[in-house]
Formats: sequence, structure tokens, C-alpha cells
Amino acid sequence: MPSSAVELSAVSVRFRARHGQTAALSGIDLSVRAGEFVTIVGPSGCGKSTLLKLVAGLVTPTTGTVTLMGRQVSGPQKDIGYVFQRAALLDWRGARRNILLQGEMRHMDRAQAARRADELIALTGLRGFENALPYELSGGMQQRVALCRALLHEPPVLLMDEPFGALDALTREQLNGELHRIWRRTGTTTLLVTHSIDEAVFLGTRVVVLSPRPGRIVRVLDVDLPAGRGYAQVMSDPRTRVLTAEIRALLAPAIVGAADVP
Repeated sequence: MPSSAVELSAVSVRFRARHGQTAALSGIDLSVRAGEFVTIVGPSGCGKSTLLKLVAGLVTPTTGTVTLMGRQVSGPQKDIGYVFQRAALLDWRGARRNILLQGEMRHMDRAQAARRADELIALTGLRGFENALPYELSGGMQQRVALCRALLHEPPVLLMDEPFGALDALTREQLNGELHRIWRRTGTTTLLVTHSIDEAVFLGTRVVVLSPRPGRIVRVLDVDLPAGRGYAQVMSDPRTRVLTAEIRALLAPAIVGAADVP
């Protein structure tokens, strides 16, 4: 396995718009080591989701190169897991069958997929809800199902685009704790986009701070916190207060600029 699971080198993205071109990202250089959990924060519209789509091969860079597991990305990638803002479950399939949909699409061995699904169901606290339809599940439980589905094929890289943004604060904290525990157990290289500074610091081994559009990397901050950390423990840690204050200071120009818009 290459030492860098994800590599973006001199990457810029411009989209065609009605009145010309829109620059989404500019001059992105980022290396993510295998097994890292990298969180990405920045103001709305700065290209955070575009960065994930570059890694997934869903967006082509205008300039620069993207490498995934040592191979240059030139189209949609199969060896990833992707968790979106919405769980996007099939209404007519129960939780377990929604998870197994990943295996069906990838033509996985049925017995292997079933064993893996049961492991993930146990790991995420979904036992007893295997046959529950999406409307019978809370928002948090739906996102657990989506996470299990993304991890079913044991991808080396997991991409997460604001997966807990629509949840209430307490559920979000709980899922942050569970996601951190799952990452420690599986060692899956993870990139997570979030608007929550607290979430970025709690989950990340490093935090990438992006500027307003076109998104540029303002700073990459190391997170020096205990590996087996609990949410309350981290939030009360003086090192967390220092980190979150630094990130807020880096984002302050964007926040002030947004407040000035009539």
C-alpha cells in the first residue's frame, strides 16, 4: 500500500457558467497518508465538496493531478466509500437490505457481503433494526445505515460530505463518537467535509482550512489529542480550545465578509 492514500498536486478547478468561468478551487496541494482522518472546513461555496468529488473521480481537475492509492484518478473510482449529506436510502428496502445494495451493485459474494453487513450492523448499534424501513428510522439511524453501506466492501478510502449536518446536536455528538470508534477499529483513510469546527477537531488527525472561493488551503493543522477520546473529554481539553480558536481566526475574514452581504 502506498504511504499516501490520496494526493492532490497543484489542483485547480474551473466550471463553465453562463457568464464565463467560475473558479472553485485553486492551487490545492494535499497529501493524505494511509490511515489518516483528515477533516476539511471552510465557508460555504469554497469548494469543499468539489475536493471530495475530485478524489472520487466525479470531477476532473482543470489543472493538476489527483492520485488515489498510487494511481492517477482519470474517472469515477470504485475503491472508495462515499457518505452524502442525505442517507439516500431506498424506501422499500429495510436497513440490512439497503446496506447489502452495495454488495449487489459490486457483485460481491453473497455470503461474504452478508457477514460483513452483520458485522457493521453490530458495530454501529443497528441490531434489532435490520428490517426497519427508512421511515421507521431516525435521521441518525438512517445515516448509520448509509455509513454501513459505504463500508460494506471495505474501501481503502472513505469520503464523507457533511454527513451529520442535518442532525440535532446531541445525535451529532453521539455519531461523532461512533464514527471515531469505527475509524480507530478499521483504520480506513477518511476525508470528511464539515461546517462544524468542533466536529473537525474532534474527528480529525489533521484539519484542512480552506479560503473563500476559489478555495485555497489556508492552513493544515495537526490535532494533538488522545487517540481513544470521548466527546466531552475533547471539548473540555485546553488544546481543543486553542485549536478551535485558531481555526475560527483563520475563517474570520470569510465570516465577516458573509455578514457584510446585504
